[in-house]
Amino acid sequence: MRRLRAPGSVMPELPEVETVRRGLAPVMEGQVIARVQVNRPDLRWPFPPDMAARLTGARVLALRRRSKYLLADLDRGETLLVHLGMSGRMLVSGALVGQFVHAHPAPAKHDHVVLDLDNGARITFNDPRRFGAMDLVATARAEAHPLLARLGPEPLGNGFHEAHLAAALEGRRISVKAALLDQRIVAGLGNIYVCEALFRARISPRRLAGNLGPVRIARLVPAIRDVLTEAIAAGGSSLRDYRQADGELGYFQHAFDVYGREGAPCRRPYCTGRIVRIAQSARASFHCPRCQR
Repeated sequence: MRRLRAPGSVMPELPEVETVRRGLAPVMEGQVIARVQVNRPDLRWPFPPDMAARLTGARVLALRRRSKYLLADLDRGETLLVHLGMSGRMLVSGALVGQFVHAHPAPAKHDHVVLDLDNGARITFNDPRRFGAMDLVATARAEAHPLLARLGPEPLGNGFHEAHLAAALEGRRISVKAALLDQRIVAGLGNIYVCEALFRARISPRRLAGNLGPVRIARLVPAIRDVLTEAIAAGGSSLRDYRQADGELGYFQHAFDVYGREGAPCRRPYCTGRIVRIAQSARASFHCPRCQR
């Protein structure tokens, strides 16, 4: 069985969710959901009414991502919204994923929703901690869903640029680290990739967001884009047991410059600093205090 999974106890960020989407899309897009098994009434929140009946017989037109959410557009005018939570996994069996086809496994304790497709594939949503979520919303109004309505622009999209970030941060008396984690400012960023982007942009996570100035913002926008692009190309970051669709580990954790490297020497040429860990809003921030200002 091939597992598309959030990395351990760390909430999946944009690269991990995009990796899951890319693994599922060839299996799901264009296929009819032949059978649906819902094994409990809720995850983080209750499932939508009659979810099994509303999904059964529907064709998946497209599988897309918005921020950290997966969105499966159906031919019935509805969209299935999926959030992996802390431990959610999308398990693929009965279909070619990478170079292998895996037989359907025996049911597991935390298999909460099972989708059997007409091509013989099975998609199982397994979530031991039950922090994940599923919902059905009219496709035409999907962007107005409470989980999506207040999201900022996608960091790899045309709506994210220097002018947007400068306007969003103007006058903000919070740290730039906290500002970048605010999904209303930019969607999909989490702790790992904010730490990495701030290092590349040579910006301290302690600096006030409203005091960045145009020079630092001009460095930060491409740093965010580059970190995310490289992480997606590497299949995301595997901090514990996250896997890509073909069963391989993500590899971007091997390229971390600061995250999880407390006490290690800074990797920037000619910098003699060492990576430190600080607490910000109950989260760990990693940075080099010598070259990040």
